[in-house]
Amino acid sequence: MLKPSYAIPALPPPVNLETVPVLKALAKANRALAELKGRAATIPNQGILIDTLALQEAKTSSEIENIVTTQDELFQADLQLEGLVSPAAKEVALYRDALKLGYDRLLTSDGLITNRTLIEIFRLLKRRDDGFRVTPGTALKNDTTGEVVYVPPQDAREIEAAMSALERFINEDERSSLDPLIKMALIHHQFESIHPFSDGNGRIGRILNVLYLTRAGLLETPILYLSRHITRTKADYYRLIQAVRTKGAWEDWILYMLEAVANTAQITLALVEGIRTQMASGKKRLRDDLPNLYSQDLLNNLFRHPYTRIDFVVKDLKVSRQTAAKYLDLLAENGFVAKHRSGRSNYYVNTDLVRLFLDVSGGR
Repeated sequence: MLKPSYAIPALPPPVNLETVPVLKALAKANRALAELKGRAATIPNQGILIDTLALQEAKTSSEIENIVTTQDELFQADLQLEGLVSPAAKEVALYRDALKLGYDRLLTSDGLITNRTLIEIFRLLKRRDDGFRVTPGTALKNDTTGEVVYVPPQDAREIEAAMSALERFINEDERSSLDPLIKMALIHHQFESIHPFSDGNGRIGRILNVLYLTRAGLLETPILYLSRHITRTKADYYRLIQAVRTKGAWEDWILYMLEAVANTAQITLALVEGIRTQMASGKKRLRDDLPNLYSQDLLNNLFRHPYTRIDFVVKDLKVSRQTAAKYLDLLAENGFVAKHRSGRSNYYVNTDLVRLFLDVSGGR
């Protein structure tokens, strides 16, 4: 049996976490999050942000695990049209569904993030029915050299105990004076160090980040595009996680996570503002050019589903297929969407919105 290379500590660790550099970075990150939260509230239907931005987070988080897809493949996956969906896009869509599952559980469990929820997320993400690791032998290796860089807890009872302690720490607000952003950094490191699942720990850990920020009230909905920063600084991310284990370098790790929050809050803010501006412009154009067609539900559909189809309009607007097809064809004729065909089915693309994601997110 492998010997764990790091003793999972009780949280919070017995060191000064609120150093002068941390407090300065904390102020910047909290300002950025507050601005994002306020601007996001101006979007008339929060489901638009949850669906579209969760998909962007899913895309980037999956890239960290070398699951790479394009924006086009990603949105096509939602259409569920035969022959359009790549295996990578299916994986990314599963991540999005897992994030939404976690958010749904948060709303229906008195604001608690439980181990049961994390196991449900794992089962959905990996399409299997087990839970925390019970078999020893897990070791994390350097992708290039194959060298073992970290051995997490091996004993099933130790994993269970560590995750139970982490669950308590996540949900014990009244007993913690820590700023939620510092606490998020501690939670993420602890989860990744326990490494409770046989696979998918990185993606589940990143879902846990945004769920915790929502639980703490720093976001209304889980829309922070946090994985973008980690993707672009992957070497630093893994180096700093390991430095905590080997050197107790908590300050450097917390500073990294605060920078990630501030950076990605600004990027997400640009996306939210772009969506808000496009919706306002689209609303005016619809009212001016197609007044008999305009409804807020139709506008919401075009932004909740950047790639839409007749079935989505039928469901969202409660109209017949014939009426939905007429609406979409009129929108295409007037330049609101671009019409495409796959086999015997049509789909319609909000090209301006897709271009926004490409421009702001640097997506393919």
